[in-house]
Amino acid sequence: MIQIGKSWRRCAVIAGVWGVTLCGVASLSGCKPTSEGEVAVYCRLDEEYAYPILDAFERSVDYETSVVADFDYAPTRSPSQNSADQNSVVSADTNSGPRDGLFQLILAERKSPQCDVFWDNEILQTIRLQKLGLLQPHDWSVPADWPTDLIAADGTWCGFAANARVLLVNTDLLNDPTEYPQSVLELGESKWKDRAAMSSPLSGSNATHWAVLRQHLGSASTLDQLETIARNALILPSNQQVARAVSAGQVAWGLTDSSHVMIEQELGYPVAVVFPDQQPSQLGTLRIPNTLAILKGTPDPVAASQFVNYLMTPEMEDRLAMGPTSQMPISKQSKFPPAVLPDHAVRWMRVNFEEAAEGWDEWVADVNAIFSPVN
Repeated sequence: MIQIGKSWRRCAVIAGVWGVTLCGVASLSGCKPTSEGEVAVYCRLDEEYAYPILDAFERSVDYETSVVADFDYAPTRSPSQNSADQNSVVSADTNSGPRDGLFQLILAERKSPQCDVFWDNEILQTIRLQKLGLLQPHDWSVPADWPTDLIAADGTWCGFAANARVLLVNTDLLNDPTEYPQSVLELGESKWKDRAAMSSPLSGSNATHWAVLRQHLGSASTLDQLETIARNALILPSNQQVARAVSAGQVAWGLTDSSHVMIEQELGYPVAVVFPDQQPSQLGTLRIPNTLAILKGTPDPVAASQFVNYLMTPEMEDRLAMGPTSQMPISKQSKFPPAVLPDHAVRWMRVNFEEAAEGWDEWVADVNAIFSPVN
């Protein structure tokens, strides 16, 4: 039976925050360290999407290995929400912004790791842990033709089931497809002044996106672009809020993740998706994978390996592709084409994520100097 948020490590954090003894917290909550045959997973994929897969893993091993899972929480969108809810989307939902609690927890536990596996719903936090030396290599059971940008050079992480960075368009406000924006950099064009949106480039997949663009365009040029966008576009706390603002007609279009596109379309809002930067002179569309990594000093390396090997299969990618966020399989053996993909081939951006994360602290300081007054 999967245990959610009842692990020893969560007790340790509570103790640190409230200044009480660990044993006191443990005795009050009934928490205990994970034992042999339990895999402790810190998971940034939303619980409602991850839980069925965690449950399937336990069933696949006849419950001989159980999962103890902790999640970074954020509110999810319900189909029961109506257009009236949408009208307040920009100012509401203050808890759906950046989430890095599990990353910080791993840092706090670095001298005595309590986590076996980190399941990141993107990649940058995983690479930051890699660069800090907190991950251990693993022999990933993927084909020889697995994209080189989606597996660590040192074997410490592997990417799978990606989201695309796309433009979401309100088709009531832009009813002619020839008017749709075609490039991420159009966020800075004057014709879209106050009519386009993106999330803060300091966190989440948008932070990854602009770190990657810095790799391609150079730091100075990318910072110039960001300064222009900060003056031109609406900057919101999260990709989810960008998608909602487009659906509500508060802006004509926005930069967000393909997973949010699918949710807005399922809810019946008048939106269309553009896979940006497809011209030969442009960089292509960025895809950002989920990533798996085993922590160095993992309490149970056998259970950790068993768990990541179970997830790193075409069948698991198909499960994520069939879900409401329509994540895109990487494996060529996958049998389920995700609904979010267009009926034509997409040209993906060439990326070295590990290089894109170089000099992260300095880059964040530069970006923060532009966007902290906005936020």
